[in-house]
Amino acid sequence: MKKCIFILFSVFFLVNVGFSQDPQFSQFYANKLYLAPSFAGATEHNRIILNHRNQWPSLPGVFLTYSFSFDKYFANFNSGVGFLVTHDRAGSGRLSNTNVGVLYSYDIQINREWHVRPGVNLMYTQRGLDFNKLIFSDQMSPGGTSGSSVLEVPPFDNAGDIDFSTSALLYSEKIWFGTTFDHLLRPEQSLYNEESKAPIKISVFGGVQVIRKGRLTKPIDESLSIAFLFKKTEHFSQMDLGLYWYKNPLIMGIWYRGIPILKDQIGDAIILLAGYKTKYLHIGYSYDFTVSNLITSTGGAHEISFVYNFKLTRKYKKKIHAIPCPEF
Repeated sequence: MKKCIFILFSVFFLVNVGFSQDPQFSQFYANKLYLAPSFAGATEHNRIILNHRNQWPSLPGVFLTYSFSFDKYFANFNSGVGFLVTHDRAGSGRLSNTNVGVLYSYDIQINREWHVRPGVNLMYTQRGLDFNKLIFSDQMSPGGTSGSSVLEVPPFDNAGDIDFSTSALLYSEKIWFGTTFDHLLRPEQSLYNEESKAPIKISVFGGVQVIRKGRLTKPIDESLSIAFLFKKTEHFSQMDLGLYWYKNPLIMGIWYRGIPILKDQIGDAIILLAGYKTKYLHIGYSYDFTVSNLITSTGGAHEISFVYNFKLTRKYKKKIHAIPCPEF
């Protein structure tokens, strides 16, 4: 009986901790709608984005994240709309989180140089756990896993709720700065009819193009950008600092993730990025080199992104003012 209580407590702890943090992408500018709803429609074309992340492949179980988004700009209304689906699966028990959201943004021109772009995202979120995939201590034997657990399956059900996020993006020809507030409705995340509200997450991001060759109305031939992303939710915080170099059609990048001043380790990861960019297709690959105390255990992280832009069916006289942030 004590063993069963301990196992149940461990499972419930795993569920609560597993959902206390959102999945993340190293190529967050290749998944702009996930970063901030203000990016919805921030393109002159229709845009489809696919992202896949394999986190810590050397650990038992799987830590996989998938994302799909579509967005479109309506020039006559200075507005953009988007659709975003994300699915995250962690561990052998397939602890999962699926979000389906509809996004809207509106572009406001402050003066000749500066624009501000507020955005909102209304989504349905669902969490789940495959209890039959879990392995308990009474299933372990010297020869490996065998038999079935004597522990009865608790009445787990997928938990669904409504969530809402908002953002604001300020940008000029070479500078951008934005912030996003996620989980403003504090959706319920417990799978066992207990109160467990998702904490509000705050993201602050921005950057500057220090080198730029080419005019804004024409394709840029070369650029060098410095960017950052800071995220905080309850007691967890993270800072990403990066450098992008683009030379048509290739892009290279390097990122550092961590806050060594506030933590007892030098950081979490060093991220290397390589990408290929054309007018209509962007393909990116990045690898996270773990530099924390888990350096010998995780196997890093692999991430792939595909961005496809396709032309509108009709041309508008009024064009969108391009945001100078990177594409990966």
